[in-house]
Amino acid sequence: MITAGDRKIMRLLNQWLAPRWIRKWMILATRAGDGWLWLVIGLVVLLFGGEHRFDALRASFAALVAGQMVFLILKRLIGRERPCATEQHCWAKLLPPDRFSFPSGHTITAFCLAVPIGLYYPKLLLGGLVFCALSIAASRILLGLHYLSDVLAGILIGVAIGYAAFILLPPGL
Repeated sequence: MITAGDRKIMRLLNQWLAPRWIRKWMILATRAGDGWLWLVIGLVVLLFGGEHRFDALRASFAALVAGQMVFLILKRLIGRERPCATEQHCWAKLLPPDRFSFPSGHTITAFCLAVPIGLYYPKLLLGGLVFCALSIAASRILLGLHYLSDVLAGILIGVAIGYAAFILLPPGL
């Protein structure tokens, strides 16, 4: 049932010729999710993060490592093909980084990093971090690289791991 719903949504999105600004935004968001955005945010936290900067970076790094481990294990266990392997996307021509779709690694990474940093710096959470993470997640669907359920699972996994890292690695540890 989930797969049928995923395919239906994918086909609807693949037929939609998104406005130029959305296409550019989604490509930029997915490229930002390749890692450079998080490096820039990490440098900003390091330089301007105040007394909690090392705590925030430690929790974020731990969440990133845990998220990547979960991501790699699930991708190999589940082995779900990407939407772009079953149908051509109408306007996005990006190549996926690997063969498998579930869960979205870009989304896991985005939320693994956004959550602990946002919990240390709440003004950044809703103002920018959640926007960036959701943009990356949406881009994976709109570019035909992931199904909706891949991204929803990535959000849940990323939030859970990011929150766990924040709780398990308290300040000053």
